[in-house]
Amino acid sequence: MIGILGGGLTGLTLGSLLPESIVIEKEDAPGGLCRSLNEDGYTFDFGGSHIIFSNRPERLQFMLSVLGEDLVKNRRNTKIYYKGRFVKYPFENGLSDLPLEENFECLVEFLKLRLKRARGEVPEPANLKEWFEYKFGRAIARKYLLPYNEKIWRVGPEEMGTEWVSRIPDPPLEDIIKSSLGIETEGYVHQLEFYYPLRGGIQVLTDTLADRCRSIRSGFEVEHVSRTQDGFRVSGGGESHDFQTLISTIPLPALARVFDETPADMVTAARDLRFNSLVTVMLGIDDPKINDLSWVYFPRREDGIFYRASFPSNYSPETTPEGKSSVMAEISCFRDDDTWNLSDDELVDSVETSLHKNGIVDKDSVEFSRVMRTEYAYVVYDLEYERNVSRLRKFMSGAGIELCGRFGRFEYLNMDACMDDARELALRIGGGE
Repeated sequence: MIGILGGGLTGLTLGSLLPESIVIEKEDAPGGLCRSLNEDGYTFDFGGSHIIFSNRPERLQFMLSVLGEDLVKNRRNTKIYYKGRFVKYPFENGLSDLPLEENFECLVEFLKLRLKRARGEVPEPANLKEWFEYKFGRAIARKYLLPYNEKIWRVGPEEMGTEWVSRIPDPPLEDIIKSSLGIETEGYVHQLEFYYPLRGGIQVLTDTLADRCRSIRSGFEVEHVSRTQDGFRVSGGGESHDFQTLISTIPLPALARVFDETPADMVTAARDLRFNSLVTVMLGIDDPKINDLSWVYFPRREDGIFYRASFPSNYSPETTPEGKSSVMAEISCFRDDDTWNLSDDELVDSVETSLHKNGIVDKDSVEFSRVMRTEYAYVVYDLEYERNVSRLRKFMSGAGIELCGRFGRFEYLNMDACMDDARELALRIGGGE
């Protein structure tokens, strides 16, 4: 029997592919970050705004095959709110939306940088701040990339590593020039078109996977993991289960705490791994069409405590009651910091006020509000990340525990990569389709 710790997207994908397995989930219901709130006719993905896309066709096809035909296909219409303007996303593809002098500044800085790089006059970047300046020039970095990333990670970019930046495309020179001149050009084309469930939100994906799992034990908080002669014993709440093979998709720091053989130096390494938590504020709007936007990024703190606002009613018409719209604001924080501990009313009022000030929502039109908090949301790649995570992965591998997925491997993976990671592991250990 195979034990799978964690019933999020990765764990459920594994459970659906491994017939002889049991998924153990801490919460009362599986789904992890891919759960949806369905209340009063409104649907929100409260673990973060989710869309279905991939830059690898085989991954996208697998996701679509799970969901079936009950889907909506959308074309991205995304903006960055910058000094009262809506700038096309990504920022480097929307330079003509900037004031003329700032547009010129971004273009000149980018061209100068490219010349210096070609001459070998720019040193290789040592941290995230230097990487953004190395790739995009100081003007684009200063106006958008640096403040936005500091807002979402809650860590200064100069304190972060670059292990995850391969997901950010290198902007073509031609696109930057076209963007500055106002010639239409697109960036991040792999998500230019995306899919979304017609009804039920992203939880349709995890519910479908859960239905394919042999067994799911929800409401089981793992307190101890120990090795036995034949494999592993997982215990908690006065019960235990024995497995020949153990796969962990739960956060790596949590696994290190409950595994009986974790030595003190590994416990310290796990404690030093950093992550962000997420607060989502969900609003139902008494207006049939507040805009035609997919989502909007907010890099500046003066424009709101949230880093992104998405519009589920523009993903699918079935996410709201007839004649209504919806918006969800995402707020990055640390567990138990001042933001996390704000009351629901304080959070709703702050978001409503900022969205109203920015001309996105009429505060008087809000008829529904909910707040949700998610402890583990983003892996933070600080300068000690690589050293700590590689030691922990090596230790767990040596102990015979398989790590998989976003928090199992403690790696910034999108949904498609999580599912692909699960597929590859299922095939490797046997029993996968």
